[in-house]
Amino acid sequence: MIDLDFSERIAAARSTFADIRAVIDVERLEAEIATLNEQAAAPDLWDDTANAQKVTSALSHRQAELKRISELQQRLDDLDVLIEMAREADDADAAAEAASELDGIEATLAEMEVQTLLDGEYDARPAVVTIRAGAGGVDAADFAEMLLRMYLRWAEQHKYPTTVMDISYAEEAGIKSATFEVDAPHAFGTLSVEAGTHRLVRMSPFGAAGKRQTSFAAVEVIPLLEESAEIEIPEGDIRVDVFRSSGPGGQSVNTTDSAVRITHLPTGIVVSMQNEKSQIQNRAAAMRVLQSRLLIMQREEEAAKKKELAGTITASWGDQMRSYVLAPYQMVKDLRTEHEVNNPSAVFDGDLDGFIAAGIKWRKQKPTE
Repeated sequence: MIDLDFSERIAAARSTFADIRAVIDVERLEAEIATLNEQAAAPDLWDDTANAQKVTSALSHRQAELKRISELQQRLDDLDVLIEMAREADDADAAAEAASELDGIEATLAEMEVQTLLDGEYDARPAVVTIRAGAGGVDAADFAEMLLRMYLRWAEQHKYPTTVMDISYAEEAGIKSATFEVDAPHAFGTLSVEAGTHRLVRMSPFGAAGKRQTSFAAVEVIPLLEESAEIEIPEGDIRVDVFRSSGPGGQSVNTTDSAVRITHLPTGIVVSMQNEKSQIQNRAAAMRVLQSRLLIMQREEEAAKKKELAGTITASWGDQMRSYVLAPYQMVKDLRTEHEVNNPSAVFDGDLDGFIAAGIKWRKQKPTE
């Protein structure tokens, strides 16, 4: 007789699922989707493009969240049927399939349970991530490109839409910087714990043989906010430069000056955008990111005494928060949470969920100052 006594695990899974449903408030979610569907069906929706994009994006995010809940409910129901069929047939293969599915459900529940901790002001927003090469010369530029691939692979595995907004390539190898958007529910809340300085230790493929090289890269994460009247940027406060998009080695990948670089003169903030085909589109996208950064800066200044945003946006900026060691041993370790793994290749291929979950829990448990 095959062993199919999963009753305790299934009961625990159903209990966790019920808690998650209560926190997400499925009934409220369904009501919001109904309202957004009505707005999206309005014949004059696209008369106001900005509002139309806001409505359709909000609808897409909420539908994705509801779909995830519904699919998990169905998986739990199907698991009961699968176990019963395996028990009646005394089928070892069906029993193994049921055990594997239960493992998968528990992993999904653990991920969703962590997301219920994302209740910050901006946590539900899309994220804009900027990676910059730091100290370490060509190794740092190469490391920055490795991190870019790592985050894009992570997003791809979760089926999160991404848009690479800007890349500045280094001369020999790698990148000087890159900015990309992750447009998914709670993308900012999830990725905000990745902000900080990342360190790589390895045998350099670019330097003298037999010598270890330490290099650094900085990761900045901000929420992409809706266009807001709260931040008005006078034309006199910005300098707009246009140039041709470039690829690796400085090669031109665009025959027109469609890429845009906006410098905010009072703060020195620079935003570049080159993923759109037209200069007008790139300027609009760059202004939105600049507005988000200025609003966050304003909110941080207003809340400096309470440090409301310190841990989620810039608190660890400039401080080493994670080490990736490839020589003389293999390890990736987060220095805040103590979470570590001995498979850097998997991490660089996008296996970040353990680090992100540990980071979110660490931030939630950290006493406010």
